[in-house]
Amino acid sequence: MKLPLLDTPCCNTPATAIDAAEVADLTAALELLSHPIRLTLLACLAGSGEAVCVCDLEALVPVKQPTVSHHLKLLREAGLVESEKRGLWVHYSVRRDALKRLEGRISAGLGRLTGGSDG
Repeated sequence: MKLPLLDTPCCNTPATAIDAAEVADLTAALELLSHPIRLTLLACLAGSGEAVCVCDLEALVPVKQPTVSHHLKLLREAGLVESEKRGLWVHYSVRRDALKRLEGRISAGLGRLTGGSDG
């Protein structure tokens, strides 16, 4: 038995759908922040009023300096932190403008996913 074709959709079409590019962008941002070491480092830097030495950041997490540097490199490549070499040590600070943009992207994307009007 063949079913008749409907002129109108049978279900409500969402008013604002999130497209594949937005999903990929949001997924990458959430994956970056989903690691507990990166999130801890970023939170520390965001809460600091000045640049923090990598040696001080290492003391906050249960991993050694090379691993801390790896996670900081990923945050730097994402544009969320910046670094400055001072003598033998590197000092890191959060890029507040980039963090604010990331917050907006996540908020807008999740708003669409939950049916909110943000974005």
